[in-house]
Amino acid sequence: MHLAEADSQAETAPDNPLAASSPLSGKNAKLLFRGGIIATAALCVYFAFVFPIDDPLHRFQGLAILILSVLPGLLWARRQESAFPVFQTFMVTGLNSFALPLLGGHELLRHYPVESVTAAAWGVILFQFCAITSYELAPGIPKIGIWWNMPLFSGSIDRLLRIGLGLSTLYTLLSEFTELIPSELNSILRAIAFGVGTLCTFLLSRAWGAGELSGKHKIYFGIMLGVQSLLLVSTLFLVSGLSLLVLALIGYVSGGKRIPIVTCVLLFVCMAVLHNGKSTMRMKYWENDAPRPTLWELPSFFGEWLQQGLTQRSQTAGDTIVSRKLIERTSLLHMLTLVVDATPSRQPFLDGETYTHILPQLVPRIFWPDKPVGHVSTHRLATYYGLQDEESTLRTTIGFGVVAEAFANFGFLGLAFLGALIGCSTKLAGVWTRYSPLISYPGLLMVLLLAWSFQIELPMSAWIASLSQAAVAVLGVPFVLKRFIE
Repeated sequence: MHLAEADSQAETAPDNPLAASSPLSGKNAKLLFRGGIIATAALCVYFAFVFPIDDPLHRFQGLAILILSVLPGLLWARRQESAFPVFQTFMVTGLNSFALPLLGGHELLRHYPVESVTAAAWGVILFQFCAITSYELAPGIPKIGIWWNMPLFSGSIDRLLRIGLGLSTLYTLLSEFTELIPSELNSILRAIAFGVGTLCTFLLSRAWGAGELSGKHKIYFGIMLGVQSLLLVSTLFLVSGLSLLVLALIGYVSGGKRIPIVTCVLLFVCMAVLHNGKSTMRMKYWENDAPRPTLWELPSFFGEWLQQGLTQRSQTAGDTIVSRKLIERTSLLHMLTLVVDATPSRQPFLDGETYTHILPQLVPRIFWPDKPVGHVSTHRLATYYGLQDEESTLRTTIGFGVVAEAFANFGFLGLAFLGALIGCSTKLAGVWTRYSPLISYPGLLMVLLLAWSFQIELPMSAWIASLSQAAVAVLGVPFVLKRFIE
């Protein structure tokens, strides 16, 4: 895989597959489109005619949300256009965040009046419609210039990517299971390791999907990805390890334009089982203060976790299966319904209060030691709607997401504006970087945007702040490397 060598041809060959935007390969794109159509049709038939749903209107709304969630991705495959489906990735998260919880009758939705659930579903449809419409209508001209079209390196970076992935895995091991990293350096190293790991994971998985990794490099990548995911999951925060695996999956699909179905099924089953046993494990290691397992005790730790996941039954229904619980866990519809039910009937709109934290979060903590915590907007929403008090926010963070946050601030108008903003901004980013080499500053930023496109539980301030921190680390590392390599 010679990414940078191919990148150097991007200015004269806009269709270069390693540019930040490039046409999809015809055969695989058609297969991906047909497979997506079949899967979407099967889901629609199942929920329309097979799965029992109490409210017919909710059935219609759920199917509409489902179709709007996958439509951008289907168009992406059908048109054989952008190789970086940032907008499409973000939109498809609506499938598990909003469509499936509504169609499947999420347990927590039963705590709210039917009218509130209906209003929340209409809000999601409004948001999706505005996002898709603005994405399709937004104009833009590809950027041309040294910064936009100049590759960062003139030689192959295969070896650098493997080293970067190995170092990020080593950092994860040292930070989680040793005290070798000084606390005053840990935050800086964490930002660098996370940013570098994100890039290396995506680029290597994309190369795998494109058929550009040799057998031994596939083995190395698989080992590093598996080890790092297990180390992250061992903290009992599934989302951290799952996010890394989803990023690798997106990279593979964007490189090969095909979905590894067997791998996806196995990953879903494993995560569902771990999620099913997560509460019991957290009770033991968090509430009862059991000592955290050492590195050498991880095999028995995961063995216990898998056993708990396979034996635990739902607390609410004896016939609930673990896969259903995982889908419910990733739902944000009940959070939006909570906000819609309470606002403005009992709680007035926040009128943009949570958005005022965006600019302060961009100030480095070294210049502002007393800067509010990164999840200040999430904590504000949680206390405002009575889910937590100030003390409990120090221990647990509840994910609201940008959609519920928009309604909490401005209602349905906020949802429409948010959809238009996301659609326009992602369209412009894709068009501007159409001829940018993958290994360039604009190309790397597109990788980060793709990685952040499924961070759906974060409010806007935390989303932008974390993205900016990763961007500084990711763009800074190539800047330093260029001084040594060239």
